[in-house]
This record gives sequence, C-alpha cells and structure tokens, in this order.
Amino acid sequence: MRRLDQRGVAALEFCLIAVPLFTLIFAIFDLGRYALTLQSLQALANAGARSIMINCYSNAVIQKNSPSSCSGDPLSTSAKQMVAPFLYAGGLTPTLSVPATASSPIVVTASSPNFTMLMPIWGAKLNAPSVTTKIPF
Repeated sequence: MRRLDQRGVAALEFCLIAVPLFTLIFAIFDLGRYALTLQSLQALANAGARSIMINCYSNAVIQKNSPSSCSGDPLSTSAKQMVAPFLYAGGLTPTLSVPATASSPIVVTASSPNFTMLMPIWGAKLNAPSVTTKIPF
C-alpha cells in the first residue's frame, strides 16, 4: 500500500479553525468596547444629573415647581473629559443634553453619535449608543 502525503494538513486545519477563532476574538473585543462605552456614558449622564441637582435646584423645585434654568449642557468639556476619558479616545466627542422644557422627571441624555462597532456582524443597531438618567422633582 502506498502511504498518503500528509504535508500541509496542519496548515489546512489551521485555516479552517482560524476564521471562526479570530471572528470570535474580535467580536468579544468589540462587545467589550461597547460595554465600556455604555458604562462611561452612564457615568457622564449621572455627572450631568448631579450638576443639575447642585446648580439648578432651588426653593421653587422644593415646592414642586419646574426648574427654569436647567436646559442645555450642564458640564464643560474639561469636566466631561475628567468624568469619562474613554469617550474622547480616537477623536470621539460625546454629547450631554437636557430638554429645554423641564417636565417631571428631568431626563439627562448622554450619547456618543460617532461611535461605530468594528465588526460588521452587528449591523447598525449598536452604533451611536445613548444612555439616560432621570431626575425627579
């Protein structure tokens, strides 16, 4: 009987396993980056809510009236960078917004509009994450 040539079998097996392995590794890396972005956005929204509670709440709010001076961006850019420095990596700029018309509860929204996932398997549903924090008054 003739013996079959076994040269190149290991390279072929590696090629068959490498594609799913590297796809899995990059998917885990991408989901970790997304989770870190969501956590940083939550910290930014909480810091914005805290700033509103400190700077905008007054006796009118204690008497159940809507605060009037709590619209726009409650934090400066340097304060945002101190709270969530990861969000500014790679030239991204997160936004922090409070609606102009205050209703109960006040909703502080932190978002990263330029964030995109690296792996195309997720589609566009995980791009531009956004997190909200509500402040009752």
